[in-house]
Amino acid sequence: QVQLVESGGGLVQPGGSLRLSCVASGSIAAIYGMGWYRQPPGKPRELVAMSRVGTSTNYADSVRGRFTISRDNAKNLVSLQMNSLQPEDTAVYYCNADIQYGNSRAGFWGQGTQVTVSS
Repeated sequence: QVQLVESGGGLVQPGGSLRLSCVASGSIAAIYGMGWYRQPPGKPRELVAMSRVGTSTNYADSVRGRFTISRDNAKNLVSLQMNSLQPEDTAVYYCNADIQYGNSRAGFWGQGTQVTVSS
């Protein structure tokens, strides 16, 4: 089976920075995409940033220029550097990955990590 484990959430003041990380483990044959979604309180889950093989990285308009996604393919790791955080960035952040395992391919989710931006 495949598992995604996130780390790095927490409480930060407006204007501050946080770095989220997510590691995929298990019987992984290939990873076609890794990225981040978030779900603000009372709102639906939304894409933050996604890195896919063979395509350019996608960012939500609300985070472009402030957030940076990076991958370490050797470690099955994706990170999200979040700078200039604002209260509207408060949400549960979820790692998402498009993974080939055995003869199957599916999307997987992490358990979520809380990011709270508040003074």
